[in-house]
Amino acid sequence: MIEHDKTRRCSATAIVLSLLLCGLWVTQALADSDKAFIVHTDAENLEWGPCPDYFPNGCGLAVLQGDPAEHNADVLLRVPGNSTIPHHWHTSAERMILVAGTFEVDYDGQDPVVMRAGTYAYGPPRLPHVAHCRSEEECLLFIAFEKPVDAIEGTPD
Repeated sequence: MIEHDKTRRCSATAIVLSLLLCGLWVTQALADSDKAFIVHTDAENLEWGPCPDYFPNGCGLAVLQGDPAEHNADVLLRVPGNSTIPHHWHTSAERMILVAGTFEVDYDGQDPVVMRAGTYAYGPPRLPHVAHCRSEEECLLFIAFEKPVDAIEGTPD
């Protein structure tokens, strides 16, 4: 039974990654058909940048598409296992797919949502939340932002 669950989880992850990467390629191809668009499929080969200072040590961000200072950027967020991202909010809505790990998001005033590989979640703009990587291994989360990428500690004024 355990082996079956692992296989299904790996298959779901492979399907999500394939659809995600295909969607990124098609989106870029349609938006800018005269330029080549290269997608890295191996997270270790991406250029990882730092997370905000108040995120856990070992956290990383990699830009997959777009400019994080502009609208419509896609990023990967890498969060160490058994760590917590403190209370924060975004000016943008965020569309998320968990690629690896077990990730819990606790939005203010709502029941916590537990994500497993292949789970999609939508986070509305300006809604504060706390997030936890609940697995031993790191959590890897694809996030599509509508507005510039930000993570503001605390709650909006």
